[in-house]
Amino acid sequence: MTTVRLNSADPASVDTDALIVGFRPGQNGPRLTGAESLDAAFGGNLAASLSSVGFSGNPGELAKLPTFGAIAAPVLVAVGLGDSPDLESLRRAAGAAVRSLAGTGRAALALPADDAAQAEAVALGALLGAYGFARYRTGEDQKAPVSEITVLSGQSDSVAERAGVLAESVALVRDLVNTPPSDLWPAKFAEIAEQEGAKTGLTVEVLDEKQLKDGGYGGLIGVGQGSVNPPRLVRVSYNHPDAAKTLAFVGKGITFDSGGLSLKPSASMDWMKSDMGGAGAVLGALIGIARLGLPVNVVGYLCLAENLPSGTAQRPSDVIHSYSGKTVEVLDTDAEGRLVLMDGIARAAEDSPDLIVDIATLTGAQIVALGWRTSGVMSNDDAVRELVVEAATAAGEGAWGMPLPEELRKGLDSPVADIANLHPERFGGMLTAAIFLKEFVPDGVRWAHIDMAGPAFNKGEPYGYTPKGGTGAITRTLIGLAERHASI
Repeated sequence: MTTVRLNSADPASVDTDALIVGFRPGQNGPRLTGAESLDAAFGGNLAASLSSVGFSGNPGELAKLPTFGAIAAPVLVAVGLGDSPDLESLRRAAGAAVRSLAGTGRAALALPADDAAQAEAVALGALLGAYGFARYRTGEDQKAPVSEITVLSGQSDSVAERAGVLAESVALVRDLVNTPPSDLWPAKFAEIAEQEGAKTGLTVEVLDEKQLKDGGYGGLIGVGQGSVNPPRLVRVSYNHPDAAKTLAFVGKGITFDSGGLSLKPSASMDWMKSDMGGAGAVLGALIGIARLGLPVNVVGYLCLAENLPSGTAQRPSDVIHSYSGKTVEVLDTDAEGRLVLMDGIARAAEDSPDLIVDIATLTGAQIVALGWRTSGVMSNDDAVRELVVEAATAAGEGAWGMPLPEELRKGLDSPVADIANLHPERFGGMLTAAIFLKEFVPDGVRWAHIDMAGPAFNKGEPYGYTPKGGTGAITRTLIGLAERHASI
């Protein structure tokens, strides 16, 4: 496990295996930012040396130079911050630099960290960049992540502690998303929630398939009935004696999504182990909230099922009875996430929360509309939608507010049930999915929906502090929402 600490030592003399420093673009080459005194140790030639290898200080740039004894660290890592570095720039720069040092051991960061927010951003980015998932690797050529991180700053240790809590919450979610479905089925996920919840004093309740059937959770039962691994609904709760507000988070937890009888093409199926990312984010956020001791009550629902085709699987044209009492015609078994969420949302409303937020890798339409890195946020309240977007932006997690056009609701009409689970047209799929979910939110309850189908899983190369595979997306946004409600 990677550790982080703060130290106000001189960057030139700090005992470490690699020193990370930041640069901004300048008219005469890259400019040191945050550790300007280092230039003297290199005889004033550091910028010229970096320019000679094509480094200019733009975001995403990185260069390594041997120091030849000019400073205590044997290697200097230059990372670009851009013209006007903000907190997210610091997080990404720290993460990219630390990620590049896998196998090094120790790293110190002399990036701008003059206040608590900057110091936390550097520490958090570094910890997120140090993440690695090697559980199934058997070779000996794997480079271990940086094990010890020092942020050169005069801020208090509480900054590093908070960064550590956030990073460990995200790492848990990344681990869950990266775990293959052969090792993470609904009951196993529920077991992990119980184990992790016990460590932080959370109350965890699990409903098995019999209890779900008896309780009328038709969405969870219907989606999970095609698998030998039956569904689960996990309720995770955190209570604080000084809380004035209650939040409810509802996470989609499809541990593997084949599409059911409406089978996905194989090219769309190989990363469907990530379809439980919403439930993972809810669990990770609850653990982080508990460890931070935030004065707010939070209840999380993990809606867990495995969507597989078999002789017992639900069929297109089946009608299911939801927990809310409404009936749903299933036109497409691959539109299953909304079916488990409708039960979770209706159940969460019984906790009388001030806000319900559901989080889901819900639609491919989100990726078409907003790309791989930006989640869509929809709500029955404009102020709530903006609040969620602001929390995501502050956390460095891309999000964009989207509308819920009333005219799209008619496309969900069913001739045999209260509502159909799919709009017959492919256009606006992200919006119609949210409109479907809105039907299960009781009147007067504030609600937001986050579609993070793309951001939950990085199929491309690593960037910034984001690894290939599971990203842990929206975990920090949920913690941020809890912090905002704790201060109301």
